[in-house]
Amino acid sequence: MDVNTEKFCYPLLKDALPAHEVISIEGGEEHKNLEACQQVWDKLTHFHFDRHSLLLILGGGVIGDLGGFCAATFKRGIDFVLIPTTLLSQVDASVGGKLGIDFQQYKNHIGVFCEPAATLISPTFLNSLPERELRSGFAEVIKHCLISDRSMWDVLKKKSLTNQDWNVLIPHSVAFKKEVVETDPKEGGLRKILNFGHTVGHAVESYFLSKNRIFHGEAIAVGMICESFIGWKKNLLTKEELDEISAYLKQIYPTVTLPSARQPILDLMSQDKKNKGNRILMALTKGIGQAVWDVEVSAEEIDASLDYYQSI
Repeated sequence: MDVNTEKFCYPLLKDALPAHEVISIEGGEEHKNLEACQQVWDKLTHFHFDRHSLLLILGGGVIGDLGGFCAATFKRGIDFVLIPTTLLSQVDASVGGKLGIDFQQYKNHIGVFCEPAATLISPTFLNSLPERELRSGFAEVIKHCLISDRSMWDVLKKKSLTNQDWNVLIPHSVAFKKEVVETDPKEGGLRKILNFGHTVGHAVESYFLSKNRIFHGEAIAVGMICESFIGWKKNLLTKEELDEISAYLKQIYPTVTLPSARQPILDLMSQDKKNKGNRILMALTKGIGQAVWDVEVSAEEIDASLDYYQSI
């Protein structure tokens, strides 16, 4: 767990657990690195964990990614259970077996695919979240609707963040992502649609890691607007659909002021894991409710999309 989930979430299930040891580390994306992994591996070694031990991972996406990666690599792998405590981790990070850490400013640059023994999800944990954390996770819920379910998007877009029905939206997102992941576990094809908004979004998030850090969902909202603009330019979306997506996202998420010099963001995008050779490839919506993947996008198109985002 991290220091926040130790304070707010651990007490909710502490008494239900058998005898156990506690590993508490600093939270936040800036601590999702090899140094934090070393702390966990040191503790596991100190506690004499063996290959029959079980690691329970209580926290958001950062702790889930890092803790799962530590479990998957410790003594060539021990079992672990994810207990996601944020909306973002419940609807996205905890489903699909992707584990990893950031390296040299690149998100999830080092990692593995490994499924947990179980994932335990309870909306009760959301009561402990600040609104900004809830808003961050909501971006992935929006993404799932935009790439797969027009009817759910039509329901969702009529409500504000605080009026959403999480008891409906969380199972909807989990079921959709689970189906995609089971069809394509190693991201060879269909699973790539889950990257909608993430090519631009991850680059924007990485750019701000060392300066006025923004939350994952805030960056993905930027990415979804930019990539919807690119989809419109490529005749995959109508202007009405672009306006509909942009207006709702701008209503929910504060504007991120992008740097006037775009090259640093483009450089970060060049390291995106979806790329092939020097070609930047994106997943884009085809209308609202469908998506395509491996769409090649030029630096000029990306630059124009960033201008569009800043202009609205």
